[in-house]
Amino acid sequence: MTPSAAVAPNRGDVMRGGNRIIWLAAPIAVVCALLIQAVPAYADHVADLTQLLQSSSDKTRLSAVSALVRLGDKRTLKPLVGAMRDPDAKVRALAATGLGRLGHKAALPTLRGAAVDDTDATVRQRARDAAISVAKANNLPDELPSAQPATDTVREARHSSVGFGHTARAVEDRPDLFVLVKSSSDDSPGRADKATRKQNSDIVQQVLVDAFNAAPQVTMAQAEAQRWGLDPRHIDLSVVKMDVATDGGYVEVDCELRLAISDDTGKMLSFLSGGAKVQVPKRTFNPKFLPDLRKEALENAMKGMFDKLLAHLRQTLA
Repeated sequence: MTPSAAVAPNRGDVMRGGNRIIWLAAPIAVVCALLIQAVPAYADHVADLTQLLQSSSDKTRLSAVSALVRLGDKRTLKPLVGAMRDPDAKVRALAATGLGRLGHKAALPTLRGAAVDDTDATVRQRARDAAISVAKANNLPDELPSAQPATDTVREARHSSVGFGHTARAVEDRPDLFVLVKSSSDDSPGRADKATRKQNSDIVQQVLVDAFNAAPQVTMAQAEAQRWGLDPRHIDLSVVKMDVATDGGYVEVDCELRLAISDDTGKMLSFLSGGAKVQVPKRTFNPKFLPDLRKEALENAMKGMFDKLLAHLRQTLA
């Protein structure tokens, strides 16, 4: 267990400026509730709650989104839109509901995209409902392609008519993305040795591969891709930053990733960048836990980028 994991549930003041938010003296849900009790002070807490959305704890981020939704302040638009890219489906679903209640038309592109492309059925439905609500509130047309979840839409599109008449025959579900992780490396500045760099690159590659394997719309198998006529998308993954520094009373691990997407000919199609931070109190920091902190930062960075990566991959196929 890392120092951050050990102290996060029961410790103190909110730490700002990183993805790791640490509370002292009150459970997260209680703190979030306290933040929204005083109506005149609602807007003053938007920045604090937005910082909590960068936490590595799913429960912390869910509590923060819940508090933002209850605020009902227009300044919550940006953090709620950002929460639609959260790796946790519960956070995304709640953020979609909040955006629907907020009614700001600037949220429509995000909601419409999630209504079609999100990997979770509940999120897709919440996003659809929210998009309809926002469109009506702004006297705009509902441009969603269907009232059904995306997986059902795709499944129906794969029915075909056979024999006489128009009776549909369902064929098996299939992926619509074929991806290959071509390489993974740690190219960050610094004096890290070869073994550490390999460990860092292996961590992010494994997280990405696991995420692809868990996504039903993705295949990494050549035979399956050939069967369905899918063009490959190659991904070169690189750690471009891995810093350990002291920020005030905290030790901070800050990492950044860069993904390069190319086609089968080697033509570069797009790039994607993202990062994450983990911070622990300096007084409790032990250097022996540094590998675990690096691992946590790398995993959080890759998980946080995954939904955006799927959207990028689809754009390259358009």
